[in-house]
Amino acid sequence: MKNLRIFKKKMLKYFAKNLPCCSLRIFMYRNCGYKIGRHTYIAEGLTVAEKLEDEDNLIIGSRVAIGPNVTLLTSSDPNNSRIRPYVKIQRGRILIEDDAWLGAGSIIMPDVIIGRGAVVGAGSVVTKNVDPYHIVAGVPAKTIKKVEMP
Repeated sequence: MKNLRIFKKKMLKYFAKNLPCCSLRIFMYRNCGYKIGRHTYIAEGLTVAEKLEDEDNLIIGSRVAIGPNVTLLTSSDPNNSRIRPYVKIQRGRILIEDDAWLGAGSIIMPDVIIGRGAVVGAGSVVTKNVDPYHIVAGVPAKTIKKVEMP
């Protein structure tokens, strides 16, 4: 039964990644077990790298915008590589809070929270939590400025 559930999740992710319609992509990702809020946009090419048996490892808030070809890593594991005993394996949940925006090609590492209203610049690699209403960019991502809300 566990293997069937893992196979189903893998197939749903495969099809969802390139569906032409955002609402269909979100429907498929929700069926993978990811929690996704209302009025969220997910562009084509989202990759969620994870241990497939993990659950509750990805939460995306409402009114979030995720650009094309974003990668969300909830697990960084070298799999069967001979170097596995010598590297630190990271696993953790990713939380993207309401009104956040992830630019095209950005990469979010395990155990990171993207704060409410935060903006991640295109091509950035986020290794640490992003404070609410802050803009980050770069490799690794660093704060560029705070978004001033009226």
